Amino acid sequence: MPQPLIGRRQAAILAKGVVGRARRGLRPPKLGFPYAAPPVPAGVELPEDTSNIGANYDTEWARRPSARVARTAIVEAVLRPWISMVAKPDRQGYDRLLGLDQDQNAIFVANHHSHLDTSLLQTSIPLPWRHKLVVGAASELFFANRTKATMSALTIGAFPIDRSTTGRASADQAAELVDAGNSLLIYPEGGRSPDGWGQPFKGGAAYLAIRCNVPIVPIYLAGTGRIWRKGQRWPRPSTTSVIFGDPIWPTEDDNTRRLNARTESAVATLGDELATDWWQARQRFHRQGAPSMSGPQGASWRRAWALGDRSRRTRRKPVWPK
Repeated sequence: MPQPLIGRRQAAILAKGVVGRARRGLRPPKLGFPYAAPPVPAGVELPEDTSNIGANYDTEWARRPSARVARTAIVEAVLRPWISMVAKPDRQGYDRLLGLDQDQNAIFVANHHSHLDTSLLQTSIPLPWRHKLVVGAASELFFANRTKATMSALTIGAFPIDRSTTGRASADQAAELVDAGNSLLIYPEGGRSPDGWGQPFKGGAAYLAIRCNVPIVPIYLAGTGRIWRKGQRWPRPSTTSVIFGDPIWPTEDDNTRRLNARTESAVATLGDELATDWWQARQRFHRQGAPSMSGPQGASWRRAWALGDRSRRTRRKPVWPK
């Protein structure tokens, strides 16, 4: 009988150390074989992953008429009352979408602070696009098992995006969905903000807009981080704001980098408009360009202080760097 690679006592000590580091907020050490997959020699082809979860989950069933009817009922009868109670949203900028044909699908692009963002946008995007909306979601979070995958596809119309690879499979799937007449909700930052400030936009939305020849609708969200920030277990009621910008159509001179910069600038300017007003934001944009959403460089306390959210209701205990 083959001997174990490691004894029970050594395994228990190793496990205790990993748990202890996790409780202290330290990154666990990287474990090799046999605790992780072994390295694969060059030239060896791995068998194809045929599992029906993660990035391989098939969401086509969630876009059939019966599933859309169920999702509409969930959004209108469950999500809208819940969002009204928890987030109390102030919605602005609907007039900027009046010039967009109601049969024209679009790519809705927003900054990302919270898991609440998708539910808030699902109940804020106007009706012509709301119920034909699909959402690009991280496969490792929303499609980790069959139950989460089914709920994500049904309730928010999610389809999996594999953030661990740089291939075009996710982009091709998103393009097929847009070409089929669906509107797309995407967060170009690639994930929720860790500290309330924005992150640089990735070019996926711009690439899809050029490839599918559809407009990008910029959106700025404020306040969702106070309700359900990253790492927070349960939401805490507060107020939010949603402001829509003018649709951005790709031009013949646009490439992915240029259109992505225009989109990020539009979202940042909407945030400035929300903090001041339309006239001041326009003047500042023409004098200095779009403001940065990434915040000041420096220590975490300085970035938190500059964020400005220091009310007694939303203040939380500071976490000092170790």
